[in-house]
This record gives sequence, C-alpha cells and structure tokens, in this order.
Amino acid sequence: MAAARPTPAVLRWAIILLPGIVLYFAPVAELASNQRQLLAIFVSTILALVVRPAPMGVVVLIAMTLIALTGTLPLSQALSGFSSPTVWLIFSAFLFAQAVTQTRLGLRIAYFFISRLGSTALSLGYAAAASNLVLSPFVPSDTARGGIVAPILRNVAQVLGSEPGPTSRRIGAYLTLVGFHTNYLASVLFLTSMVGNPLIAKFALDIAGVELTWMKWALATCVPGIVSFALIPWILYNLTPPQLQETGHAQAFARGKLDELGPLSRQEITLLVILFLVILGWITSPWHGAGNTVVALTGVSALLLTQVLKWDELLGNRRAWEVLVWFAPLLMMADEMSWQGTFKVLFDDAFGHLAGWPWPFAMAVLALLYFYAHYGFASLTAQISALYPAFLGAAVVLGVPPALAAWTLAVLSNLNAGLTHYSTGCAPVYFTGAYVSQSTWWSVGFIISVVNLAIWMGIGPLWWNLVILR
Repeated sequence: MAAARPTPAVLRWAIILLPGIVLYFAPVAELASNQRQLLAIFVSTILALVVRPAPMGVVVLIAMTLIALTGTLPLSQALSGFSSPTVWLIFSAFLFAQAVTQTRLGLRIAYFFISRLGSTALSLGYAAAASNLVLSPFVPSDTARGGIVAPILRNVAQVLGSEPGPTSRRIGAYLTLVGFHTNYLASVLFLTSMVGNPLIAKFALDIAGVELTWMKWALATCVPGIVSFALIPWILYNLTPPQLQETGHAQAFARGKLDELGPLSRQEITLLVILFLVILGWITSPWHGAGNTVVALTGVSALLLTQVLKWDELLGNRRAWEVLVWFAPLLMMADEMSWQGTFKVLFDDAFGHLAGWPWPFAMAVLALLYFYAHYGFASLTAQISALYPAFLGAAVVLGVPPALAAWTLAVLSNLNAGLTHYSTGCAPVYFTGAYVSQSTWWSVGFIISVVNLAIWMGIGPLWWNLVILR
C-alpha cells in the first residue's frame, strides 16, 4: 500500500517551520543566542506571510507568543509593538477608509471622474487613474481602493458589452490593467497611501537618520508621480489596445449612478471637511508639533463625535483590527532586530562583495535586487519588514547618501507590486475578474516595471536633489 502523501497544509507548514528550526538551534556567526532565536521566529513569520497557511493575524500572534514563551524577549517587550505610534497611524487610516466607503463618498468620486472623462477608452483609463489618485491620501490600502474602484470598472466593462472570455479585449482587459497598475502606483504617492509606508518611515529614521514626513513624502513623489500617471494609462492602451474606442455609454452609466446617489449628504460633507483638516494637519505637522498619529487620532475622534462613523461600526471593522493585531508584533520584531544589530551582521555578510564599488553602481544593484525580489513575496509589508532594513543598512555602509537610499527603496517598495497577480492585496481583486490571462498579466507587469524604474530612478533622484536631499 502506497504511503500517504503529505497534504498541502502540512507541506506549507514544513516550508515555514524547517528554516526557523534550523536557525533557532544552529550557530550563526557573530549572532548571540537571543538574536539567533528572534531571527528564526522572524524568518518563519515572513515565510508564513508569503505561503499563507493561516490568516496573517493568527501567524503573527503565534510568533509573538513564541517569543515570550521561549524567553527570547520579555513579555512586556514582545507586546511593545502595540504602543508604537506607527501602528496607530495605520489603524486610524483604515478607519478613514471605512468612512469613505460607508458614506459612499468613494463611489461618488469614481463615478464623477468616469462621467467627466469617460468619452473614449483612453480617457476612461485616465478616469480610473484619477479615482485611485484622489482616494490615495486617506485610503491606506490598495486592497480597499480596489474594493471601491474595481467593481465599478467591471460594471462599466459589462455595460459596454465586454465580458470575461471572447469579448474581454473589447475594453474589460484594458480597464482591469489600468485600474490595477494605477492603484499600486497611487500607493507610492503619500505616507498614508499604503500600510507599509509608515513602517518604511520608521526604518529610515532608525537606521539612516532620515525623516520621511507626510509633507516630504508628498513633495518627493509628486513630479515622478505625475509623469507616471500621465504615461502608464497610455502605455497600457498601446500594450493591450481595446477594440472599443468610443465609450459614451460609460459616461451615461456613471451619470445615472450619480443621480441615484443624489446630492452630497450631510455625512459626506462632514467627512470631506474632516479629511481636509486631517491632511492639512499632516502637512503642517512640522510647525504645530503634533505628530502624524496625533493628527490622525484627532480625525478619528471627530468622525465618532459627528456620527460619521459610529462606535459599533468601528468595532466591526475587521480589517482595521486585523492589521492592528498582525502589524504590531511584526513591527516589534523588525525594530528589535534592528536595535540588536542583527540586520547589520546579516547585510555585512550578504553584501560584502559590493564593498569597494562606486556607490552609484552599488545602489543600482541593490535597487534591482530589492525590486525584483518581490517575485517571491505576496505582501508588500512582508518584503518591507524582511528586506528594507537590510538593504538600507547595506546601502549606507557602501557609501550611498542615506537620504537617497531611503527614498529609492521607499518608492520601490510600492512599485514592485505590479509584477505578479499575487504581489499585493489588490492584485487578486483585479485578476479574479478573469479579463486578463496570467501570461499577459506577468508580461505586461514586467514591461511596466521597466517603465516605472526608468521614471522613478531617472527623474526621481534629480527631483529629490532639488527639493529634499539638499
């Protein structure tokens, strides 16, 4: 009788646990036992975030418990991530996203741009891009933005006679690709556009002494961002040309949906005022002294006081609480390993062969390795947690100006989301619409990755040298 094969779940857990067990017990040069143990748990956690044998919150909660149970860190230290301002900034941003969705302000924004810009297939692509752009400052998740914009684009495609299958090239494939690629592109524009951006800012400050404030982030990304948003819909239009050129039906459809929504409600107006004041507070933070998290929590308090968001609705926001649960321990582990010098030991060995290179060439190699390493990740935050500290530390040691290294890796941490159909949370949202085959998704993703690298590594440093590196 043949031996039973291991189930996929058993194989996934084996992939996760075996490297961790080896690291936990095997000596690693220059690492103390507690450093090695924390590294082992961290590596297994990152692998679990990629392989997904269980929900992210479950995996990270188990990891935090193991850290305390094995005595790797005291319990108070294992729980310290929950006191981080970065964690609460991200939590607050998810509540803003909830308010945008519940009040239907997000739908109104998307339909508005389609009604005004949707006369042709290309202009419809720019309408999708504009929707992602406007939502990005206060929706800190490409998945959440995809949840707003993707269903609208799918409905528009169906109205225009484009369904998955034989008619997908009519316009549905183009709308799917432009919605996806401008969604993650929007993540790079603001500190609050993606859940991992505040984590990047913390690493940059702790490791390289570079401060990435909300205003500096917006200033650093505005020029290359404008170029990208101008070019990407047009490039996608030429890579996957839609068969349908005139799309007046889409405008009529969007106008009908706006009529159904009616005039701005009291809640939407109140939300707009609060969001404006929050963004104003982030911009002026260097002058009034209140940090980004304080401003965000003030905005959340205003949402609750004005009943735009009710307490029971806040408690029911599973996504926000889930992020709080898994992000805090992950941040704690990365923080602790950075403070203990674990990352320094690792990148000294891993990148030693680049020593002596002129720093521009060393930075180019590090940037390409960091960018295309995302083929192996299913989460932007997982890659940021695992690789950003090591690559930033290596760049600084190799003589790269710290600010240039921090900004380069920061933007690449978002732009690499376009490579695959599993690269980030919004990728499955768009891919499962079945308008685009996997081979097309990957080939288009690679071409767009080269375009993004050319824009952001070409124009980006020139612009940064003018406004933030001096």
